Amino acid sequence: MLTYIALGDSYTIGEQVAAIDNFPNQTAALLSNAVTSPKIIATTGWTTDELDAAINKANITGTYNIVSLLIGVNNQYRGRSVSNFIIEFEHLLQRAIMFAADKPNNVFVLSIPDWGVTPFAEGRDNKKIAEEIDAYNKVCETAAAQFGTHYIDITTAQRIDGNKEDFLAEDKLHPSTREYAKWAAKLAALIKQQFGL
Repeated sequence: MLTYIALGDSYTIGEQVAAIDNFPNQTAALLSNAVTSPKIIATTGWTTDELDAAINKANITGTYNIVSLLIGVNNQYRGRSVSNFIIEFEHLLQRAIMFAADKPNNVFVLSIPDWGVTPFAEGRDNKKIAEEIDAYNKVCETAAAQFGTHYIDITTAQRIDGNKEDFLAEDKLHPSTREYAKWAAKLAALIKQQFGL
């Protein structure tokens, strides 16, 4: 059985959905005969530095076959600079690779969703949010290429469904089970390809 650790924020923990419905658990369910229940280090509101501190506190020993990383939306939300994000994201990605026993191919970076398309963002500058999310995602994509990890674009499809009730949780900000299912399908397909499942 393959082991899996998921690192992130509200999008990883699955704010406002049942734990079994977040994307790491849906991914594991799609690969039920091959992957153990994921270990998740994620909390709503975390920025890159807060995730880093939580990883330190978790005192992780040993390695995992699969590592996913989805972080950065709260850096953008709090108005932090892209240059700061580059430093902190690359550091986290290097840690993720270390958790994957120094196998970059077993690390999966997911792009940051665009919360600006959700009803929660009504009255805000959606264009500015989109531009900033794009800049952050460029950092994630570039770092993934640089360090040889996988990069999964979930943002393009999420923007299409981001204001549809079926794809939103009750807070009209976070994704619903249906949105997470789309991410899990993409991640599971790549894991199958990577491990020949």
